[in-house]
Amino acid sequence: MKFFKTLKSVFAKSVTYVKSSVTYVKSLFTKKTAVGVGLMAVTGLAVASTDGAEFQSTYTMIKGWTTGYLGRAIAIASVLMGAGIGMAKSTIMPAAMGIAFALALTVGPSVVDGMMTAII
Repeated sequence: MKFFKTLKSVFAKSVTYVKSSVTYVKSLFTKKTAVGVGLMAVTGLAVASTDGAEFQSTYTMIKGWTTGYLGRAIAIASVLMGAGIGMAKSTIMPAAMGIAFALALTVGPSVVDGMMTAII
């Protein structure tokens, strides 16, 4: 008899937990829906300017950083850090990731610039 009482209380707690979980999920979807509708409402404002002249100075600054001495210093630091971690762990993967990051940082801006010039 005690077994059935215990089973009944466990079942009641499970039902309560499921109900609270369902309530939480419903509130979560309601919030996401409200955010989505809000984002759709301001989409027209986002395409008000299509030439992007206001971002030219930011683009030039970031491209200068990545292709200049800051980008080179970060690339060299990533290779050295990857090599150090690789030696400590006795594996080559961190060094390979450092080299891949350095290549992406060094060559990446030119690749993106070429892609955007070809598209636009």
